[in-house]
Amino acid sequence: MDDFDRVITEELDRWQQAGKVARCWLRDDDAVEPSTPLERLLEITGAFSVPLTLAVIPAYTGEALAQRLARAPSCSVAVHGWSHVNYAGAGEKKQELGCHRPASEVLDELQRGFSHLAGLHPNRFVPMLVPPWNRIDAGLVPRLADLGFEALSVYGPEMPSVLRVVNTHVDVMDWHGTRGGRDRMALAGEIVARLGHMFDHGGSLGLLTHHLVHDEAVWDFMIALFDVTARHPACRWCRVTDVLRDQ
Repeated sequence: MDDFDRVITEELDRWQQAGKVARCWLRDDDAVEPSTPLERLLEITGAFSVPLTLAVIPAYTGEALAQRLARAPSCSVAVHGWSHVNYAGAGEKKQELGCHRPASEVLDELQRGFSHLAGLHPNRFVPMLVPPWNRIDAGLVPRLADLGFEALSVYGPEMPSVLRVVNTHVDVMDWHGTRGGRDRMALAGEIVARLGHMFDHGGSLGLLTHHLVHDEAVWDFMIALFDVTARHPACRWCRVTDVLRDQ
């Protein structure tokens, strides 16, 4: 057992001794069409029976992805904004669903995205919004339910909201450095910290990936993580619908 396995296993052993089971879920962003990286993602998650939630960009997707996912029974589809276009100004953090356009225009696009994906993926669609760059203007959130959305997923600790919130908490990518996979032991530390918070306060652990930009370090990390967690009795990888239902 290497250091990575040991750190994760020791924390899960603590859960097992307490008679608890940690719920984890996987969200992967920016899917549009079948690709070699998507195939690799589906192969790895399938090998370890890890359910997958794909945040799909509605403006650029169609029947090709729907036909491929028809052969992926453990995959769910959520709405990833509309076009993943940045409307923020220079010097601002990137944002599609901000206050840079009229709210009516933003909400109209989200309604179109919701309808488009619900039609393409009737058996795997989840009425959950995943804002591009994990950012959305707070004034839009109370209006999402009118469009049919039942949940919201961003990044970081869950905050009070008029919609159910199920966030991701560990991002595999080093966006501000190498733009490749992050250090495996640093990720293990974040996972254990999140599990420690869950042990005391409940909740789930959301892992965030981006299959289109993964390097080998990310793929290796995912295999190592799924290998150590999927076979541990104190860890359960869940569909996002199960996480939402149990909230």
